Amino acid sequence: MKALSLLSGGLDSILATKIIQDQGIEVEALSFTSPFFAADKAMRAAKKLEISFHTEDITKEILSLVKSPPHGFGKGANPCIDCHILMVKKAAALMGKIRASFLITGEVLGERPKSQNRWALGVVGEESSWGDYLLRPLTAKNLAPTLPERRGWVNREKLFAIKGRSRRPQLKLAGEMGIEKFPTPAGGCLLTDPIFSQKLKDLLIRGKINLNEIELLKVGRHFRLGPNSRLVVGRNEKENRRLLDLTCPDDFCLQVVSFQGPISVLRGEIDEKTLLKAASITCRYSDAPEDAAQVEYYRVSRKEKKYLEVVPLKDNELEMLRMGRSL
Repeated sequence: MKALSLLSGGLDSILATKIIQDQGIEVEALSFTSPFFAADKAMRAAKKLEISFHTEDITKEILSLVKSPPHGFGKGANPCIDCHILMVKKAAALMGKIRASFLITGEVLGERPKSQNRWALGVVGEESSWGDYLLRPLTAKNLAPTLPERRGWVNREKLFAIKGRSRRPQLKLAGEMGIEKFPTPAGGCLLTDPIFSQKLKDLLIRGKINLNEIELLKVGRHFRLGPNSRLVVGRNEKENRRLLDLTCPDDFCLQVVSFQGPISVLRGEIDEKTLLKAASITCRYSDAPEDAAQVEYYRVSRKEKKYLEVVPLKDNELEMLRMGRSL
């Protein structure tokens, strides 16, 4: 008997996997990658659990879901219900290839208001078409018995009835199982990050979502200078280099002359007023004096440098333009 675990690398999925392993069932793990989450935590967890590990890139599908999620977003730009449906479908396809009999996840009833309520768990099972093969060991006793339980593949009495948002039952169980090191619950998916989500939703409104745009959102400070123009300002040398790597031919690059400071990338519909504003913001984050400084700029496709003399933008004006600020 073999099970396939949808392993995120967090404590819940580690515990779910270990519970099934302790019933003498072989487990393999599957984790997913996209621009919004990686599989490194899951890979480390699988190594500790001493199980075979598989990964699958679902970038194309996730981008489609982010643009138009049938079941809506969570608090951020996270289409969690639709993402879980997708992952179960992908896992079911692998299940046949590795000859696994059922799937397991670390979901807990009531732990997440949007994606782990009773209705959402049911929708994931129904719309993936694999609900009867989907076992949630941590919360199984709160749900109707699945096929693995009814057929005696697993002992339902050795499963759990954890529910709610408290982490105490999982921490207690981890201690009992000898699991000492595990990642914190938060931080796994960028789509749940409030600031990143606000910046992403800004782009969604304008229909400008592609891999380059998403990678750009991960770098620097972002400012909306007009309905169709924005500025990204590097925070350090590493981000400056990354910004240059992500430029497109029509982008403008800006940098203060003669003083230490960031590289900025200006993208979208650009006029003289927008360039002046971008130069003033770039100056604000440099070591240039407050009275005035010279900023060089060029269009990426041409490389011909031009210059503007500006003063740093005032902080109150700056904050009104910042993307991802608290509204």
